[in-house]
Amino acid sequence: MTEIRRLWPEAGGPLDDDALLECYAYPAGLARDGPTLRMNFVSSADGAATVDGRSGPLGGPGDKRIFDMLRLRCDALLAGAATVREEQYDALRPDPVWREANGLPPYPLMVILSRSLDLDPDQAIFTDAPRPPLVLTGPGAEPGRLADVAEIVTVSNLTEGLAEVRRRGGIRILCEGGPSVFGQLIAADLVDELCLTISPLLAGGSAGRISHGPPAEAREMSLRQVLTDGGQLFLRYGRS
Repeated sequence: MTEIRRLWPEAGGPLDDDALLECYAYPAGLARDGPTLRMNFVSSADGAATVDGRSGPLGGPGDKRIFDMLRLRCDALLAGAATVREEQYDALRPDPVWREANGLPPYPLMVILSRSLDLDPDQAIFTDAPRPPLVLTGPGAEPGRLADVAEIVTVSNLTEGLAEVRRRGGIRILCEGGPSVFGQLIAADLVDELCLTISPLLAGGSAGRISHGPPAEAREMSLRQVLTDGGQLFLRYGRS
């Protein structure tokens, strides 16, 4: 097991699974008038969002452990179509026994954003899914065989899309990107939290940032905690 420790606001550790879950408990009342949206991203020390086109090489055992904990707690997992393809997402199956014991549905809802519906209906995220994913798209997209393995809903913007997620029980939403989805969510002022892993790597090259999108007003966040596992830092920011 990794030895994740708390650095701030109070130093301590190592953290067992129960303590780590408590570190990522959702604050009461955070959802405002809509769903609570938590972003989870990893970045190199020099700001790269990927290495060789994927975020996986930036992670490590501690990052994977927190990644799994965040999925365990969410009602819905949101990701863009490019992330689903590039990271080779499989079926979403966090521990159903723990979830039901803690008042959650056995499986979270998988939500995919895709304007073109360029998704492979034979990918395991669809064929092995314990509940059909929800695919949010724009007007005019042709679903084809995707309609056989997912619920497809046309929306005009992200706010409307998150309202559809909420109607299906998705109050606590975890978003895993990608950067263009993150940028759009920032522009729409829909981000409540950012859980950011800083990996002790210098990636160089031309990799992009963890967010890019339309111009947006800068929004101040508050640092809630800092954890560490070896050289990695795990930062949790919330709305000020």
